[in-house]
Amino acid sequence: MNSGQGFEEKQILVSGLEVNYKIVGQGPTILILHGWGSKSDRWAQVSKLLSQHNFSVIVPDLSGFGKSSIPPVAWNEKDYCRFIEQFVGQLGLKEFYLLGHSFGGGLGAVYAATFPHRVKKLLLFASAIVRRGTLKEKVFWIISKVFKVFSFVPFYSLFRKAVYKYFIDKSDYPYTSGIMRETYLKVMRNDLSHYLPSIKVPTLIIWGDRDDVVPLQDAYFIQNHIQSSRVAIIPGGDHNIERHMPEQLVAKITTFLRP
Repeated sequence: MNSGQGFEEKQILVSGLEVNYKIVGQGPTILILHGWGSKSDRWAQVSKLLSQHNFSVIVPDLSGFGKSSIPPVAWNEKDYCRFIEQFVGQLGLKEFYLLGHSFGGGLGAVYAATFPHRVKKLLLFASAIVRRGTLKEKVFWIISKVFKVFSFVPFYSLFRKAVYKYFIDKSDYPYTSGIMRETYLKVMRNDLSHYLPSIKVPTLIIWGDRDDVVPLQDAYFIQNHIQSSRVAIIPGGDHNIERHMPEQLVAKITTFLRP
């Protein structure tokens, strides 16, 4: 492990799948779960800043992202949480702080509810947990099924992306393929809010007040369903504060972990 000057990149096998991860710093461990379509590289600045506060930071490329292997079949949130448990087990981690962003925040909530003995404190950052079943989402599922029928049509891919952008502006679906497209549908179909009351560890809910991907109202919904939780708002923050405002994000994290 290095002393905070930069990431050390490693690979291990978890249930036959190659997993790439980065580690930096020394001290109590923070495990970071990135969002959909992201990877460990995008957390480099935050991780280095946290290492300067005497934390060890581990950021895996979740299966199907970055340099990690794609799952052999489509996974749901429970499959990802079993993967996380196997990953930390192989690293010999008994307990740690857990931070999850967006899709990774949904996984973090499920993991903390399922494996409470592992998580000392939980940080949910712009977490994709609540599914409301809006009209827009219903259109999403209908279109996803209809497009499969017309996949043979010339320029199908460009037309599909244009339609998704028009109907569902923030969807990652048109940028997925194969098993990861099926995984996306499985993950995004499930409302995860029923896990929240089972989370008993101290929890910080971090949100930007300009997040246009996951609405700010979700932060307060989550707070109302986790007993030992509070909300921290970052003024001017969007959905990707880890890249655009890393210092402000790290300030919220370190204040919570070391009040």
